[in-house]
Amino acid sequence: MRVFSVCTFFLWVMSLPLAAAELFFDFGQYPEGQPPPGFRSAVSGRGKPGDWRILMDEVPPVLAPLTPQAPSVARRAVLAQVSEDLTDEHFPLLIYEKETFRDFEFTARFKTVRGAVEQMAGLAFRIQNETNYYVVRASALGNTFRFYKVVDGQRGDVIGPEIKIPAGSWQEITVRCKGNEIRCQLNGKEAIPPLQDNTFTSGKIGFWTKSDSVTYFVDAKVVYTPLEVPVQALVRQTLTNYSKLLGLQVYIPTGQAQSTRLIASGEAAEVGKPGGNPEWDVIQRGVKYYGKEKDRVLVTLPLRDKNGDPIAAVKVIMKRFAGQTERNAVERAMPIMQFMQQRVNTKEDLIEE
Repeated sequence: MRVFSVCTFFLWVMSLPLAAAELFFDFGQYPEGQPPPGFRSAVSGRGKPGDWRILMDEVPPVLAPLTPQAPSVARRAVLAQVSEDLTDEHFPLLIYEKETFRDFEFTARFKTVRGAVEQMAGLAFRIQNETNYYVVRASALGNTFRFYKVVDGQRGDVIGPEIKIPAGSWQEITVRCKGNEIRCQLNGKEAIPPLQDNTFTSGKIGFWTKSDSVTYFVDAKVVYTPLEVPVQALVRQTLTNYSKLLGLQVYIPTGQAQSTRLIASGEAAEVGKPGGNPEWDVIQRGVKYYGKEKDRVLVTLPLRDKNGDPIAAVKVIMKRFAGQTERNAVERAMPIMQFMQQRVNTKEDLIEE
């Protein structure tokens, strides 16, 4: 399977079931001393967010060397949390912001480096925000491997065994989620019996520590089933019903000035691409755009919420014929828009899972 960098390619597949995608966090491609892009530093509990940065460290290979002459360690870039904040109930989080995950396997190697109060490393997952998430963490001082959830800032029941967690050596945590089942592994072995919990069905992932723990992470990756936003299913259904269409695209605002992105398309590889001025104008002013190419015409129209306000731009791509005009192109596109409009009342109908 192809490995992707932190700037992951979204593998959207038009048929079900969706294929697995893999996201590998290659910290070596970013400047030393800086946090990796695509992440947000936060804190759960009290105190300030942690100090997350990329450092170099000696890391043994995942697999044993093939020969005695092979190097036993290599100097590699690792993700480090280096703040030594002694605040009680202080949980630094580094949240990956670019993707939401439902069913996945999240793995990372970790090393607890130092800490007077705590020496912990954890993986947080199905993160809603800093006060609502799951976490599985290992403690080198307490020699425990625990799972718990945080709901509205309150920690739930702590589950997991006492187990030796050597400080200063590389270990591995794996968490698997499928539906409401959660499985937690330490160094490849299931250290906690399978859990069932329905509190959070999807969310972000992130790295977690506690108090003054200085902790390193490396070889972090996620194997996951990409989520299909509702509008992607609507595009697929529309293309099935109107089989003569050459293409169909839906754009939404990004939250930045005059910026849109493609969130659904008949062509999987197009999803995630930025839109242009026409898509922005369609959403902001409710206007229509007409364009023509050698063998096709493109009509971009607003998709509106129940109040009549534009929430997305839909580009209908049709075959061009002799005598094609803007008027009859728009007329051809209108039944497609009406079909889609009947199924959309709010912007949440487009993007919520």
